[in-house]
Amino acid sequence: MAEFTGATSSGARFTDEEWQVRVDLAAMHRLAHDYGYDDIVWNHITARVPGGGHNFLMNHFGLHNTEITASNLIKIDQDGNVLDGPPDVNTAGFVIHKGIHNSIPNAKFVFHSHAPAAMAATAIEEVVHLVQDSSMLYGKISYHDWEGLSVDTDESQRLADNLGDNKCMIMRNHGFLTVGETAGECFINMYYLVRACQVMLQACATGLPLVKTSPALWEKASKQYESFPAGKYEWPAMLRLLDRKDPSYKY
Repeated sequence: MAEFTGATSSGARFTDEEWQVRVDLAAMHRLAHDYGYDDIVWNHITARVPGGGHNFLMNHFGLHNTEITASNLIKIDQDGNVLDGPPDVNTAGFVIHKGIHNSIPNAKFVFHSHAPAAMAATAIEEVVHLVQDSSMLYGKISYHDWEGLSVDTDESQRLADNLGDNKCMIMRNHGFLTVGETAGECFINMYYLVRACQVMLQACATGLPLVKTSPALWEKASKQYESFPAGKYEWPAMLRLLDRKDPSYKY
């Protein structure tokens, strides 16, 4: 297996596959800041390490999203032990991501956000779909009730169970969570989840009557969106934009 050779703070060497995942994960952190999905140092995005097992990569706790690079991500195991990098693990990040990485094979990337523009939606019982692009998530949003700060390891499996086969989840009174088989899928799922919530909040705030649309039409549109897989077209364009702005995430 070929390995990436480069200077890092830990002197670590990574396979080509792991390095690519690291680059994608670092890009997600930078883009999360650009889109306003981060919360100082408190949110977290993770990726399962390629090659089997339940080890995953996450940000070094305390770094701002703009400081995160492919080489300064830390690697931890399913028990929270740091395998590579400094021993600074966000406990809530570990609890929220562990069960999903362990239990859901196609959840290779997991994104948790307190996106300020739509946080109020986490206090509403259920998302109301109002515009076309939110239909891609119709019937595909899970919910997880608030249990206080996510520092109880028992919550990990409940999160995974509540997510189930869906790719998006609203953690009530807390935040948003999306998963994906690729970085692009995971990020775009977050983009549309947050936007669906923003639109709902904005429309409801007008106090005006809302257009009623039949469930059958929402289901039709949801199936139509399957021809445009999340991230397939958007992710390369977003990376090009990021590369023009600041390619330091790659190092």
